[in-house]
Amino acid sequence: MKHIFVTGGVVSSLGKGLTAAALGALLEQRGLRVRLQKFDPYLNVDPGTMSPFQHGEVYVLDDGGETDLDLGHYERFTSGKLTRCNNLTSGQVYESVLKKERRGDYLGATVQVIPHVTNEIKERIYAEGQEEVDILITELGGTIGDIEGLPFLEAMRQFALEAGRKNVLFLHCTLLPYLKAAGELKTKPSQQSVAKLREIGILPDILVCRTEQPMTHEMREKLSLFCNVPLKAVIEEQDVETSIYELPLALKAEEVDDLIIEHLELHAPDNSMQVWKDVVRRLKEPKHEVEIGVVGKYIELQDAYKSVYESIIHAGIANNAKVQIVRLDAEEIESDPAKHLAGLNGILIPGGFGDRGTEGKIAAAKYARENNIPYFGLCLGMQIAVIEFARHVAGLEGANSTEFDPETAHPVIDIMEDQKELTTKGNNMRLGACPCKLSDESFSYHAYERQEIQERHRHRYEFNNRYREQLEKAGLHIAGVNPERDLVEIIEIMEHPWFVAVQFHPEFKSKPNAAHPLFANFIAAALKYKM
Repeated sequence: MKHIFVTGGVVSSLGKGLTAAALGALLEQRGLRVRLQKFDPYLNVDPGTMSPFQHGEVYVLDDGGETDLDLGHYERFTSGKLTRCNNLTSGQVYESVLKKERRGDYLGATVQVIPHVTNEIKERIYAEGQEEVDILITELGGTIGDIEGLPFLEAMRQFALEAGRKNVLFLHCTLLPYLKAAGELKTKPSQQSVAKLREIGILPDILVCRTEQPMTHEMREKLSLFCNVPLKAVIEEQDVETSIYELPLALKAEEVDDLIIEHLELHAPDNSMQVWKDVVRRLKEPKHEVEIGVVGKYIELQDAYKSVYESIIHAGIANNAKVQIVRLDAEEIESDPAKHLAGLNGILIPGGFGDRGTEGKIAAAKYARENNIPYFGLCLGMQIAVIEFARHVAGLEGANSTEFDPETAHPVIDIMEDQKELTTKGNNMRLGACPCKLSDESFSYHAYERQEIQERHRHRYEFNNRYREQLEKAGLHIAGVNPERDLVEIIEIMEHPWFVAVQFHPEFKSKPNAAHPLFANFIAAALKYKM
């Protein structure tokens, strides 16, 4: 087992997660088995209760783990299936240490950061090392110098000493800021960042420099000298031209994979990266163009619906189409839907919690249904579609979800009876992969081309089966059902060109070279509608 540790300096949001994911893609193309994991220094146990305004989307895994959005990048760029064990937070570390202390596992010793906290972190590294993979890539969140990250860096330093340097590689991402007034890139912040890392006892083997402008050879020589990194290991990571999916090819051009193979003493034949070349070619040379409106309440935040946006792009790749995503604030749509939605080729409503913007989303679903615009609802987007159909087609005046109106006369969306006693937020959520059986005559069956599927969930409220027969008689087609609990998973309107809404989150299982079938069919329907 070989290990790569990815750290970042100077500023946050450098793209460490994307860099780690792209490295995974590079090494997989060379026939190596790769697994990625994320260490997050914050004290939350997981991101499940964190606001999208602070943290972006919560990425859900098959086992129900609520994790950092970078794990989405890991799964999109590589083939490895991740679990909740691939995201470790300080909250989890300290929770485990304190439980052990209470049980007496430390035999009365004074519990300290070193060795008890660092040992807990190393245990996670060793545990993941038991899996049948060749390289484990571990990304550390935050920035060098953050006090919360120090125990993780110390654990990495100790681990490298124990495992041997030929089995461990440190890759440090840093920023080369461009000063317009001076007309040049500056290396000093990177020098300071590496100096801080060296104080801790970690010497980076590869320096990845994020930059908006090309680096000169002299700059590489300067960084090599002052950061004590071989010249060939000073890597330029310039902003990509079209898409993040160009990054594996950009790093390949810098021969990063060769550096890793050489340092870790691995034997892996080179690869032409044809899969990624095909993805980039389709992105840069689309044959069609389509406009999709995403109606949400966190629209101003790029990361809040990260997986949704990426899945739409994947579907565009699958259809040889450039997808123009129009972000629409649900609160602005309610009064005049046509003003915002007219001209779109498709409408998508993503998941979410809370009642803000609900009526605007209902208005958007109604507009899509009445104007035969392809509609795709995800999680809350399905519940919105059910509420809209119940009100305006089935004649259930005031129909709503008990999440938004606990006193509604027609709770077409509700918490199931066996879940209501679990009042703690999170305890009564349906999380992770659940089975779904599809109806033979449905848009969904046509997309998946099979009857039994597994999809990931993250929600608290469900379709209320007490209204199932009444809504079906009004024309709502139940296209997918959870066979274990008889829960409605997919609703469709068959008389519509393409109207599909799902209780799960298909965006968590889409890849650039393998678009999720529902997203691919949605974009295909939008292209057909445009024509």
